[in-house]
Amino acid sequence: MANLLSYILFLALRTFAAPPEYIQVWPGGSTPAPGDLGNDTVGPSLVPPPGTSKHAPHSIIIGVRKGGTRALLEMLDIHPEVAAAATEVHFFDWDENYAKGFEWYREQMPYSYPNQITVEKTPGYFTSPVAPGRIRAMNSSIRLLLILRDPTERVISDYTQVYFNRLENHKPVQAIENMLVKNGALNTRYKAIQRSLYDVHMRNWLQHFPLEQIHIVDGDTLIHDPLPELQRVERFLHLPPRIVASNFYFNQTKGFYCIRSDGHERCLHESKGRPHPPVNSTVLRQLCLYLRQHNRNFYRLIGRTFNWQ
Repeated sequence: MANLLSYILFLALRTFAAPPEYIQVWPGGSTPAPGDLGNDTVGPSLVPPPGTSKHAPHSIIIGVRKGGTRALLEMLDIHPEVAAAATEVHFFDWDENYAKGFEWYREQMPYSYPNQITVEKTPGYFTSPVAPGRIRAMNSSIRLLLILRDPTERVISDYTQVYFNRLENHKPVQAIENMLVKNGALNTRYKAIQRSLYDVHMRNWLQHFPLEQIHIVDGDTLIHDPLPELQRVERFLHLPPRIVASNFYFNQTKGFYCIRSDGHERCLHESKGRPHPPVNSTVLRQLCLYLRQHNRNFYRLIGRTFNWQ
């Protein structure tokens, strides 16, 4: 009986000592190390690690869709002073989410320690006409990351993702040429092409942020040699150098680099790195010619060139 009364008293003290939603502790009773918080979702019944809190992001990966945003976030999450949001929040580009307010947005972020920066990525921000102004309204000094790849390859990758998504959902699909060409001419209104007009979208961002606050990551280089690109990102975010060559290894089966961190190895989801369909050479040439002038405009905007088609 004495043991039962002691146990009841213990439960009562725990209940009054903390709000009901924070009664349980982390699985196993251990507190995660600072580098382990990034992609953990803390449910309402779990105690956040002591000394942690949620913050609006210090940096946002704004795009571009199919440019390598997931790879960039996963690789950046190796850094012990980075806490990465687990999902794409779509706060600044979706009106229904933006209407929920900044407090709702902050709650979508991971718990982080005082020495960590929070990073969110939503690729749709780059092509959104309203996202730049909304982000500036939250934090005019925020540091933005933009990862880009060859815009022609990006169009084909965009089509490939939609193609497989439709197959998985038992929806009809069309050949890529039928999407790229309409009435005998290049279909420049095709959304995949519109997303590859980097100059158009960049002008919108430069109306709200100086170029110095937007770091452009070469997505094509990141795939083939990730370390130099990650080191540039570390410097841009004022992070101490912690990402090293041993954090990456080339997976021969998948055909791209995977991550090695804290004794664990992981690769991107199987949906990443899918083979692209062959494209009719005449149609491909039309696409390249159309994008070429936009690429030149983009180079002038940022004062830098890339080895794009």
